[in-house]
Amino acid sequence: MSPTPNRLARETSPYLRQHADNPVEWFAWDDEAFAAARERNVPILLSVGYSACHWCHVMAHECFEDVEVAGVMNRLFVNVKVDREERPDVDAIYMDAVQAMTGRGGWPMTVFLTPDGEPFYGGTYFPKPQFLRLMAAIDDVWRNRPTDVRQNVTALVESIAATARIEPVAEVPGVEQHQAALDQLAGAFDATWGGFGRAPKFPSTLSLDLVLRSYVAQPSDDARAIVETSLAAMASGGVYDHIGGGFARYSTDDRWLVPHFEKMLYDQALMTRVFVHATQVFDDPVWRQVARETIEYVLRDLRHPVGGFYSAEDADSPDEHGHGHEGLFHTWTSDEVREVLGADADVALEWYEFADADSAGGNFEGRVIPARLAHRGELIRPPDVERARARLFAARERRPKPGLDDKVLTEWNALMLSSLAEAAAAFGRDDWLDAARRNGDFLVRELRRPDGRWHRSWQADGTPQARHAALAADHAALVDAFTRLGEATGEARWIGEAQAVADVMLDHFWDTVHGGLFTTADDAEALVVRQKDLMDNATPSANSMASVALTRLAALTGERRYAEHADSILRLLARVMPSAPSTFSHALAAVDMRRVGLTEIVVAGERPDLIDVVRETWRPNVVLAWGEPYDSPLWEGRSERAAYVCEGYACRLPATDADVLRAQLNSAPAHP
Repeated sequence: MSPTPNRLARETSPYLRQHADNPVEWFAWDDEAFAAARERNVPILLSVGYSACHWCHVMAHECFEDVEVAGVMNRLFVNVKVDREERPDVDAIYMDAVQAMTGRGGWPMTVFLTPDGEPFYGGTYFPKPQFLRLMAAIDDVWRNRPTDVRQNVTALVESIAATARIEPVAEVPGVEQHQAALDQLAGAFDATWGGFGRAPKFPSTLSLDLVLRSYVAQPSDDARAIVETSLAAMASGGVYDHIGGGFARYSTDDRWLVPHFEKMLYDQALMTRVFVHATQVFDDPVWRQVARETIEYVLRDLRHPVGGFYSAEDADSPDEHGHGHEGLFHTWTSDEVREVLGADADVALEWYEFADADSAGGNFEGRVIPARLAHRGELIRPPDVERARARLFAARERRPKPGLDDKVLTEWNALMLSSLAEAAAAFGRDDWLDAARRNGDFLVRELRRPDGRWHRSWQADGTPQARHAALAADHAALVDAFTRLGEATGEARWIGEAQAVADVMLDHFWDTVHGGLFTTADDAEALVVRQKDLMDNATPSANSMASVALTRLAALTGERRYAEHADSILRLLARVMPSAPSTFSHALAAVDMRRVGLTEIVVAGERPDLIDVVRETWRPNVVLAWGEPYDSPLWEGRSERAAYVCEGYACRLPATDADVLRAQLNSAPAHP
């Protein structure tokens, strides 16, 4: 007899619904849970994870599906399950607490709270025996040592509220902070395998983009080596899906060979962006192929029919007995390849470097991850290899697939929309531009409320489909996405949409005392503290995204309020930037725009040849207005069929010839 589903069966998050049949009496994060904890006078056991998280599945199987463990949880605690992707505001608060307590963090995250939501103990993954001992100890402390609980609460709440107390400096950060970040990245660069630091290795796309930006301003062999070594190693390793395109979240080794196999939408967005920029700068067909295949993966496997992009694919997939195994979908044996390709198997086995892996008993749990690490950067497939790859892909499609997290998140969709719009413009792909428009239309139609406010999450089967108040990061990403969609399409309405989102963001998230954006709105649910998202992580922080997006939008519209708020954000970030400058890589892009100055380009009338000149290389400090005019000083008094290169709305003579425009752009300031 199947168990009676718990409260999570009512939720739309695939991660929460994965736990609907647990014997644990789960609550979602809501008032009902806190009321129950107060009524029973017991702690809240908060468990935070996400659907593509391998170790979340492990702990779920060992603990939450176990009747003995569930019985203890239900007797001693009110148990709350949170999808960190739906509620990153909740996740960030308690992750800061766990890191303050233990010096490290990760998922699954397990935190014990008072009935008022105050943290007093936490950790990450716990196997069953340790988890049972921990729960008994927490119960003892809660019942018999309330003073210790209160001391922990006081110290932790003080720690997790720190970002709200940071005061700005007097000046916007300058070249010294920019250079400090570049120096730090150069010191951490792995000259053998690319990337920064040691395993586990994350793509660090924001940092690579910052280094590439510095190369555009002032070419150097060192900067080029950082970018090209890193891109070649990542695209040649198993962290890249050589059969179906797209990137896994990170590598467990220095060589980018063995990933954690979950594929996140935000990684596809940010990897696409840096590979597109590298293609434009270095004109390398390999980078173009990787960018194209990553976009094709998203449009094929992560796109809802009405235009939204799904969040992730799981690391695990089921075997013939229904048991999940990490990486099973993506790995092969030589016999499996021969079964698919027959007499043509040798070409694929050689290309994807099976021989060395086979001699070592496989490179992942007795199986082989296709890779090109012995031929780094040699990724353009000859026709016979491409035919073999297509047949392997078709065979792989018949396997049981990894779980799909089919919720649509505003922030991550906006990140993908920005990258897709940029890629469509750079590569001249009208089909990608159509997909970008559809995504923009979807976001406006499905995630914006009638009053102009936004939701964070949408799921097709939900009632209602759109849920959870959007956060600062959602708004900042939307401003950037709509701005770049306007630049890619020449459609004025997207600039209008960007302004509308920017106005809501500044009206409801702005800190009028110290500057910068709070994570949550002024009328949102009151959490135990109100934080600010300052430092970049796997995705850019809300404040760094806003600094870039507002700076660019101000240049296109002439709206000084946007530029002033961007500067205020940078002055706030300057207070903490010296402690770890490379963790502010995206904000440093705004610093670069601010100190160099943006070049505004207007192309009036039908001149696709002039637009192509603007797009023929990556110009990180350029904004482009073309197509439909909108309210901006850039559009005042423009002659048809000409391009204008402007700095602070002071423009050079109109260019009607492509070579003249190119010369003007090449003489625009690149660095102070």
